[in-house]
Amino acid sequence: MSSSFKLLVKGAEQVVLVCRNGERFLTKEGMQNLEVIQNGSVVIGHDGLINAVGPADSIESRFRGAVFDKIIDATGMCVLPGLIDAHTHPVWAGDRVHEFAMKLAGATYMQVHEAGGGIHFTVKHTHAAAFETLLESLKGRLERMLRTGTTLVECKSGYGLELDTELKMLRVIDAARRSMPIGISSTYCGAHAVPRGKTTEEATKDIVCVQLPAIEKLITAGSLQVDNIDVFCEKGVFDLDSTRRILQAGKDMGLSINFHGDELHPMNSAQLGMELGALAISHLEEVTDDGIAAMATAKTSAVLLPTTAYILRLPCPRARDMLDAGVIVSLGSDFNPNAYCCSMPMVMHLACVTLKMSMPEALAAATINAAYALNCSQLHGSLEPGKQGDLLIINAPRWEHLIYQFGSHQELIRFVIIKGNTVYDNEKVLNL
Repeated sequence: MSSSFKLLVKGAEQVVLVCRNGERFLTKEGMQNLEVIQNGSVVIGHDGLINAVGPADSIESRFRGAVFDKIIDATGMCVLPGLIDAHTHPVWAGDRVHEFAMKLAGATYMQVHEAGGGIHFTVKHTHAAAFETLLESLKGRLERMLRTGTTLVECKSGYGLELDTELKMLRVIDAARRSMPIGISSTYCGAHAVPRGKTTEEATKDIVCVQLPAIEKLITAGSLQVDNIDVFCEKGVFDLDSTRRILQAGKDMGLSINFHGDELHPMNSAQLGMELGALAISHLEEVTDDGIAAMATAKTSAVLLPTTAYILRLPCPRARDMLDAGVIVSLGSDFNPNAYCCSMPMVMHLACVTLKMSMPEALAAATINAAYALNCSQLHGSLEPGKQGDLLIINAPRWEHLIYQFGSHQELIRFVIIKGNTVYDNEKVLNL
C-alpha cells in the first residue's frame, strides 16, 4: 500500500457517506436511512479518489506512518459528499429582474413570454453577447455555486435556438469545464423554445437535420463534449411527437435523455420518457399518477425544482407521491434568469418545507440521486472508496444544519474539496 496520500480529513463529528454499497441511486427507505459515521475520517489519494473512509480510530491505526500532503482536523465539524445540482441554465446574458416585478404583480409565465419576455428576451441578449462575456459570467456563477457546496453541476445551452448561438453556448460550457475545478455535465437544449417566426415543425426539423448533425460532427472530432439532450415538452412549445423525434435523434448520437416535462400542463412526458429510456425528467409539477408509475418502473429520475414552483407560484411537484411509489427523486436549482438561485442548501430546505421531503431524502436527492440523473453516480454522489474525493466540511455538530439554517451556508461551509484539492477555504468562519 502506498504510504503517501493527498489529504486526510480526521476526527469529524459526523461523516455522511450517504450510501456504502455502491448503490447507483436510493429510493424509499434507502433515502430515509443514510449511512453516517460518528467520529469519522476520510483519506483521499493522489489520484483524487477516496482511498478510505471510516471511524477515526481505525483510519488512524491503518494509516499510521503514512504521509499526507494536507491534514484537516475536522473536530466538531461534519463531512458530507459534494452537492450535485442536476438542472441549471447558467449561460446567458441580460438579466430579467424586471420580470420578477411582473410576476409579483400576478403575471403568469406564459403572459410574460407573450409580452416579449421570458426565454426570447434572454435569447436576444445571449445571441448578441461575445463568447468571452458569456464565459466570464458563467465562471462567476459557477464560482458562487462552488462556494455553496456544489461540486458537480448540469449546465444547459438553450438560449440560442439556432446553430451558431447554441454552439457558442456549448463551447462556453466546455471552456468552463476545462478551466475550473467544478465538475460539469453538459446538456444540449436547443429545443428550449420555438424561435420567433417558426412553427414547431420547422424548429424540430432544424434541430434534427441541422443542429444535431453539426454537434455530432464536433463531438466525433473530439472538439466538443456534450453529455445530455433536453427538450421543453410543453403545450405551445414542443408537443409529444416533436419531443420524441428530437430526443430519439439525440439518443442515437449517444446522448443521455434528460428533458423538461409536465411543468405547466400534463403532457404524458413521463410515459414518453419510459418509452425512450430517459435517464431523467425535470419539473413534473403536473405529472399524472400513470406518469409517476411509469417513472418508477423505468428507473427514470425525477429532477424536482422547488425554486421554480416557489418563484412562479405554481403547484408543487408531488414529491411524496413519487417517493412513495419508488421514483428516484433528485433535486436541482433550475438556476436561470427566471429563477435566480445557485444554492443547493437553499434548494434542499425548500424541498423539505414545500415538497414535504425529509432532510435525509433531500440530501440523498442532492447527492447520489442527482449523480444518477447525470449518469455520474459511479464516481460521484457518496463518500465511498474508489469515488472522486469531492466533499464539503461544515462548521456544525450535525449535518442537518446545512438544511436547517436557511440561507446560512456562507457561514456554515468551512471547506469545499474536489478531487482531494481544497477549492474553497472559508477562513472567515475561524474568525467569528
